[in-house]
Amino acid sequence: MACVQLQPISWDRLTAALADRVLALKAQDGGERLRIGLDGAPAAGTGELAEGLAQELRVRGRTPLVVAAEGFLRPASLRYEHGHQDPDSYAEGWFDTGALWREVFGPLEPGGSGRVLPDLWDPVTDRATRSAPVELPSGGVLLLHGPLLLGRWFPFDLSVHIRLGPGSLRRRTPEDQQWTLPAFERYEQEVTPGETADLLIRADDPRHPAWNG
Repeated sequence: MACVQLQPISWDRLTAALADRVLALKAQDGGERLRIGLDGAPAAGTGELAEGLAQELRVRGRTPLVVAAEGFLRPASLRYEHGHQDPDSYAEGWFDTGALWREVFGPLEPGGSGRVLPDLWDPVTDRATRSAPVELPSGGVLLLHGPLLLGRWFPFDLSVHIRLGPGSLRRRTPEDQQWTLPAFERYEQEVTPGETADLLIRADDPRHPAWNG
């Protein structure tokens, strides 16, 4: 990854500054709602950042909708087609990108209904969640978080990548998920998310993040 100047910052200040950055945005497609991507491995805590950012946006009078990419997994028969611990399958075939386009991004296009499906598939029961769509009003902000989001042409108005170095990622990834690490190594090499994202957060020490905002 190319050398990027990062400045230390607390999570509280970072989240507040990120909310201010979001408020200054306009949808790139001219639509009425913003689409923010918070990318990072599960160990990076993208969900925590999404919830904190949602709270900051509510305080500022905007309606957020937090959606986890993990709610759009493909059925087990497809995820495990090449075994239960195949990193290439994890990188390429675990997440239902078609459903994300159809159920999350499609309704937010100009003239769209704004009715977003918050999740689609429950990996525990391996069945559809049957969740009802949630209407994101005009001026609302989608916060999609999860792993491997960049390089898929998702129409983010702002993308954020939380990066963990290889050592930190290995230490903070549970033992039963260590098999996914080659997928993230490949992601670093092929997508270079630290350079692709609009904003980069380095979180090797979870107590002391740094970013290029």
